[in-house]
Amino acid sequence: MLKGFREFILRGNVIDLAVAVVIGAAFTGVVNAIVTAVINPAIGALFNAATLEKALPVVIPTVSGDEAVLYFGAVIGAVLNFLIVAAVVYFALVAPVNHLRRRAEQRRLAGQPADEAAPPTELELLAEIRDLLAKRDAAPPAA
Repeated sequence: MLKGFREFILRGNVIDLAVAVVIGAAFTGVVNAIVTAVINPAIGALFNAATLEKALPVVIPTVSGDEAVLYFGAVIGAVLNFLIVAAVVYFALVAPVNHLRRRAEQRRLAGQPADEAAPPTELELLAEIRDLLAKRDAAPPAA
């Protein structure tokens, strides 16, 4: 049971995923700071509010006679935050990686003749080794 867990943890993709989560969390903190400190106040100024979270208030009377205030600016801020994070992730990570993969694939295809057969599989190589060993053992000793 522990052997299976150890194999799972030591897989390359699990470690890559852990690194991606940590870097993603740190990156999200940077983007959130930019949105909170720069973009939200700028947009809030357009709506005459200190921040976007307090912009576009809608006052609704409640049954008890009090008032409830809905801040639609907070929703707009969350949507903007999402769009900015998505755009930065796409343009800083996804697009360059896709470009590099396309270039690597083009280089691989350019260096490989079209009529070249596929490389032998592991099973084929093992069968060839087995046959060579059997041939060597069956040969009469040299005098």
